Amino acid sequence: MSHSRLARISLLLAAIGLNAAPAIVGMAPVHAAEEKKAPEAPKDTIRPEMYKLVDPAQTRPMLDAKNYTEFQSRIDQAAALPNLTSYETFILNQLRVQLGQATNNNQLTIEALTVLIDSPHVPKENKLRFIDAISSIYYSSLKDYDNAIKWFERYGVESGDKAKQRPYIIRSYFLKNDFATTKTEVLKDIEAAKQTGVAPAKETLNLLGNVGIKTKDTELYLQAVEELTRYYPTEDYWNDLLNRTRGKKTYNNRLDLDLVRLKAVTVPSKMEPEDYAEQAELSVLAGFFTEAKIAMDKGYPSGIPAGKDKAALQKIRDSANKGAADDAKNIDSGIAPAQKSKDGVGLVNLGYNYVTLGQFDKGIDLMKQGIAKGVSKNPEDAKLRLGYALAMAGKKDESVEVLKPLATGTDPRADLARYWIMYQTGPKIAAAEAK
Repeated sequence: MSHSRLARISLLLAAIGLNAAPAIVGMAPVHAAEEKKAPEAPKDTIRPEMYKLVDPAQTRPMLDAKNYTEFQSRIDQAAALPNLTSYETFILNQLRVQLGQATNNNQLTIEALTVLIDSPHVPKENKLRFIDAISSIYYSSLKDYDNAIKWFERYGVESGDKAKQRPYIIRSYFLKNDFATTKTEVLKDIEAAKQTGVAPAKETLNLLGNVGIKTKDTELYLQAVEELTRYYPTEDYWNDLLNRTRGKKTYNNRLDLDLVRLKAVTVPSKMEPEDYAEQAELSVLAGFFTEAKIAMDKGYPSGIPAGKDKAALQKIRDSANKGAADDAKNIDSGIAPAQKSKDGVGLVNLGYNYVTLGQFDKGIDLMKQGIAKGVSKNPEDAKLRLGYALAMAGKKDESVEVLKPLATGTDPRADLARYWIMYQTGPKIAAAEAK
């Protein structure tokens, strides 16, 4: 993030008349009736001897000609005059800002702006712009993040708008390697956004991910990617999220087929032939031959290419084709035995087979029967599969209702349940984009 939204300081100063000639004491006409009264100097004037030194008709050409030494000399001579008024000090610091900007002397600019901010001759709105300018110099030019934070915070106090500069304050903590504070503040902002029903800023979520990278906190990085996927879904984010979920310490490889099914739905353009081969192999092992055949046909539409894996891939394809053909003919014959079984797992698996055949209502009904009967081993896995079978059937509300109880905690099923909910209820997925 750069602080480039600020206008050049010289333009800000021009807005309050920097280039206009200051008034001079004694130049106003005195009426005869008032000659006996000592004339009172106008409030915003400078004495003639100072005007001779800072007359814009003389000083402006010096800047244009880059005669900075003479320009500085004029300021110094004027500043040496005794008993400077506040307005004269105001004029001299305007000139110092001009010189500081022309010579890239950031310290001179900051010192002069600091005086101007406290000057009674500067309107409040311009004081705020000068505070903003000082914070920008510290942040963008000097990389002095401690002082940048101080001035960003001062802007919030004096303007009453603490939200405007908050992203820069947090980024300053990050840039000065205070990752603990950055994390704390970013998480506050994310939670605050959620509480008000708005999406956290994408930049805020990216910053959380960068803290995870800097601190080698893989869980924090994954948290950031999940939030980015939830609020700003792209195939790139989904792909990163699923790949890293598979690497979590809590992940269980019995869910590999469940994960690759989700990947096939969320990142179809990222699916490589190897991904489809994995899905097919796992499906064959689990007895979902139609699913395996569909995966192999997507991954290798023109046939198995030559290579060291050709024989293994061909074996998967042959098994998938044979099993899918058998299912097409005989799948109905499996219903009665599955219903007679004491364990509902057979009905759940048979039901999902129907789902892969596109017979969603029949398949979902059988899965529900199996879960109602009871699944002895990993019963929550069966509920997860019912949840995403409903999602694939377009039954979003019922799917979310089934998945919600599974979507909390550290169990690896919770991640997948949460992701399926995100996929169905979040913003429409955008096209893949480079990161």
